[in-house]
Amino acid sequence: MQKSFKYYDIILTVFAAVLLISNLAGTKLIAFGPITTDGGAVLFPLAYILGDILTEIYGYKYARRAIWTAFGIMLLAVAAFTVVRYMPPAPEYTAQASYEAVLGFFPRIVAASLAAFLTGSFLNSFVLAKLKVKTKGEKLWLRLIGSTFVGEFFDTVVFALVAFGGILQGTGMLVYILIGWLFKTGVEVVCLPITYRVIAKMKQIEKVDTYDSKTDFTPFRVDLD
Repeated sequence: MQKSFKYYDIILTVFAAVLLISNLAGTKLIAFGPITTDGGAVLFPLAYILGDILTEIYGYKYARRAIWTAFGIMLLAVAAFTVVRYMPPAPEYTAQASYEAVLGFFPRIVAASLAAFLTGSFLNSFVLAKLKVKTKGEKLWLRLIGSTFVGEFFDTVVFALVAFGGILQGTGMLVYILIGWLFKTGVEVVCLPITYRVIAKMKQIEKVDTYDSKTDFTPFRVDLD
């Protein structure tokens, strides 16, 4: 019999919302002195924190289900915005250019974002779940930082290569990857005390602490049950 969780659906919803909002915010470039990044960087690290919470509390199977759900919502959003973009505007509608500037996703950027999300999110959850088995539920700090270290690295590398391969080269590409990776990982380290408290509280509420070595660790399986 499948266990019923009190807050899993809420965390999953917030997880998906963070990803969708981050992609919309990412259409704006922002600068901090000499460092340029996109608006998605403001909220996106929270997705990895939520991914850690999902994996640590509910296990890899439930985290994988959340990742696929969020991925489906992102695809639906891209499809809807694209269809609306090419539908004929009403005569009194004068913001077509603005709509296209914000929601007119470029295919390459969309592909980069989706590929990076799947790669980074699955690796983050996979590493966290494996480390939990290896450490027998101990050293939470190691699991959280280690999984983010790996997940954010591959997320940043995949996005940079798919989105800007051939545009950024050599040192420019390395600097872009390094800054993005360190910033996202740094946010998780700074938020570690908060993540600790949230996980501890949620374990008490849900009365669960999953680290079964028999968990199905197949990365891209879709769990519908």
